[in-house]
This record gives sequence, C-alpha cells and structure tokens, in this order.
Amino acid sequence: MATKQQMGYKCCIAGVVLLLLASIAALVAVAVIQDTWGVKGYSYEYGIVIDSGSSRSTVYLYMWPGEKQNETGVVTEQMNCRVYGNGISEMKVDPEKDAKSWEGFKECMANVTKAIPAEKHKTTLLFLGATAGMRLLHMQDEQRSNAILESLREYLLSLPFIFHNASIITGQAEGLYGWITVNYLEGNLLEKNTWNSYLHPTGEKTAGSMDLGGASTQIAFEAQDNLTGPDYMYVKLYGYSYNVYTHSYLCYGKNEADKRVLDKIIQESSDPTYIPNPCYPEGYTTTMNASDIYDTECTTKPNDYNPDKQLLLVGTGDSDKCRSIVKTIFDFENCSSAQCSFNGVEQPPVTGEYMAYAGFFYTARAIGMDGKSDFDQFNASCRNFCHTNWTVLKEENKEKNISDRYLRTYCFASHYVFTLLAEGYKFDKETWKNMNFQKEVKKTSIGWSLGYMLKMSNMIPSEVKVILPLTDPVFAGLIFLFSALTIITVVLVFIFIIRTCY
Repeated sequence: MATKQQMGYKCCIAGVVLLLLASIAALVAVAVIQDTWGVKGYSYEYGIVIDSGSSRSTVYLYMWPGEKQNETGVVTEQMNCRVYGNGISEMKVDPEKDAKSWEGFKECMANVTKAIPAEKHKTTLLFLGATAGMRLLHMQDEQRSNAILESLREYLLSLPFIFHNASIITGQAEGLYGWITVNYLEGNLLEKNTWNSYLHPTGEKTAGSMDLGGASTQIAFEAQDNLTGPDYMYVKLYGYSYNVYTHSYLCYGKNEADKRVLDKIIQESSDPTYIPNPCYPEGYTTTMNASDIYDTECTTKPNDYNPDKQLLLVGTGDSDKCRSIVKTIFDFENCSSAQCSFNGVEQPPVTGEYMAYAGFFYTARAIGMDGKSDFDQFNASCRNFCHTNWTVLKEENKEKNISDRYLRTYCFASHYVFTLLAEGYKFDKETWKNMNFQKEVKKTSIGWSLGYMLKMSNMIPSEVKVILPLTDPVFAGLIFLFSALTIITVVLVFIFIIRTCY
C-alpha cells in the first residue's frame, strides 16, 4: 500500500513537473513569436521628378514600397503631366509666355499633389533636372540661366513636399540614368519570381541605351570591368555593380543638329530670298528669321548677322544631297583611340541589344521604321520619305497626328539618325537588327527621369510599421494564462515535495 502511494506521488510530481516545463516553454514561445515573427509593413513612398528638356518640361510621379530590394526602391510610374509651353530655357524673355509656362507648371503640380495621399506629402521628395537646353543657355547667358533656376526653386519650395534640388544635370549623368531606365523596364536588373519576391535575373545581359533630345544625344551601355576613363561610370543597383560607358554629344540633339544643317544650306546659297533646301520635301516652302537658326551656341553667326533677317527656304526633296550635307556636321576622320564614334570621341564597339527612344523613336515612326528594322530598309525609307511630295506626306501621316513643324524635319532627321547610328556609333547590318526604336516599355515612358528616381531612392529612408502576429489583447491573455499555469505548477510541485519529505 505504501509502495502504491509512493508511486502515486511520483507520478503526480512527474505530471506537475511536465506541466511546469510545458508552461515555461509555451510562455517563452509566445514571447519569441511576438518578437521575431513580426511582419514589417512598409508604406509606399513617393517621389516627383521634373524633366526640363530643351523643348518642354514633363512632371513624373513615381511610387515604390518602402521595403527596398538590396538598397534600391522598386519604382513604378504612377502618372506624368506635360507642362504647357516651351522649355524652361525660353523663360525670362517674354513675360506673356512665362505666365503661360507658370500656369502649366501649377496645373501639373496640382494634379500630382492630388495623386499623392495627404499624409505622404511631407515625406515625398521633389527633384527638377534641367538638361541640354539649359546647359546651352548656361554657356550663352549664365545670369539668365541662374535666374530661371532660382525662380523655379522659389516656386517648388512653396509646395508641400521635400524639395531636394533644381539643377542642370550633366550629359553623362543623363545618359547613365537613361541606361538605368531601359534596363529596369526590360527586367535586366530585377525580376519578380513565383513567390512574388524580387530577384536579380540569372545570366541576364543589360541593353544599351540611346536617347535623342532636342539639344543633345546620349549613348550608354555596359562595358568590361577593366575599361576606365572619363566616359566610364560605376553604378550600384539592387546590390550589383555595373561599369557603364556613357557619353553625351551637346549640339547633336535633333533641333540643334537641324539648325547646323540649315546653316550649311544657307551658306551654299547667295540669295536669302530663295534658298533651295534638299532636306525639305518638294512642295514645302517656309520663311524663318535668322535668329531661329543662329540664336544658339551650336551655330556660328555670319559676319552680316541680323536676327530679323527673313530667309525663304524652298524644299527640293533631294535625298542624296541632304545626306551629304548632314555628314558635314560630323568629323569621322580624327581618332587617337582604338575606335571612335565621331569628333575624336573614344567608344568601345557596340554589341548586344539597344533601345533607341525619344527623338530616335519619333523619327523612325515618321518613316515607318519604329520597333525593330533592317539596316537597308531603314536607309531606303529615308530616301523614300525625302522623295515624297509635301502634299502626299501630309495625307499619309494624318493618322500619326504629326504637326507640320515636325513633319517637315523628318527628311533631315531620318538621314541624321541613320548617319549617327551607322557611321557614328558604327552599327552595321548585323548589329542594327538588335536595335529597337520605342517610346514606352510596359506603358512607362523611356527617359532619364525614372533612372534618376531609381538611383535617388537609395537616399530615401523607409518608413516601417511592424505588424505583430498577435494582437495586444491576445498576446497579454496568453502571457497571463501561461504565467498563471507556471505559478500554479510551481505551487503544486512545492506541495508534493513537502508531503513527500514529511
């Protein structure tokens, strides 16, 4: 009987000890789960980039989750708004035009402000980047350039955002940011896997980027790691480093190159009241002031320059003559490196895929060669476009909604693009097939502003709210329950020990 009683006590003690250990384990587990299993709920962050180009300004609104992938935000374009009026480099000349430009800025910024949650206004960064138009103005009239930027800073500072900067970005940076945009949109930097997580694409090669603006053109592509020099920039994105060749050619944007070609045509004519222009379609005639061509740092003013001098240009639609004049604004002869593009600029050979956008796309679209094309087909399309009468051109391009001021330029522009790509960048019949003329990728505009936002998002702190697996009442209840069980079992163990000993 005593033995059975002792065995009973031992079993009771064992059960109570087991309950004690289980209660302690449960108590620790609840505390650990609450502390370590919390999900970090990142709110969305917003950033605004104003792209102030030579011909217009566009406001872009970007959004990304606060949880960054290897230090860089995963950015998407939420909206964009084109500012009414001319580029900012035209400001501080005509008060009436300035007033319209300011109205355009205010209208776009009001639309962007509405698209951002009110509680996020105080954390939204705002940038303005001015490109080649302002680079040229800064060379020509630094005082007016500074005054324009200062007036923009005053306005942007008045908005409910964190205004970061309004500055003129370098051509090299513009090229780099364009390269980042292209490869981000193409999925070459980051891709979403089956589990909805972002990963670096295995074995994915990057694409080259080519941007044709109004006052400058840029080329950028990934180069071998061992290549160095003033045109090479290292950039780190999503935890990976890239060595990018990037060069910008000021005065080789479509509008400025057009002025340089017009200058050559005018120099060949002795009669300003009748100037045959082989780069204008036959049947097209226009009158322009000399200032339209020479009021820029990209052309040299003639000795008898009069800004109000009237020039009558008559289209002759001569493709071969136009091509020969276009070539004269390039220097393909001088090169002190292993390989050059033009004007003595060193450039590695072009390989792999390339995205050509902005002015490249609009020119290719005008001659029916947007998307991917063939070297000989593109060349033939330049010729066909130039030899088409103006009346026919207007009729054929009605659906494309191209205004006369642009349509008249595409004979010159097509030859310019072909010469730049084939003889400048050295694309041949094989490598041309890897080129894609596009305006957008995945419904997002291709340009430097998205790449700029991706790079700048490294600076933006993430706002983190920890979402706990257990609500406060549940957590407190479990802690109370298992604490009570622990105390009760400790008391029971103590009672059994006392009874056993005495």
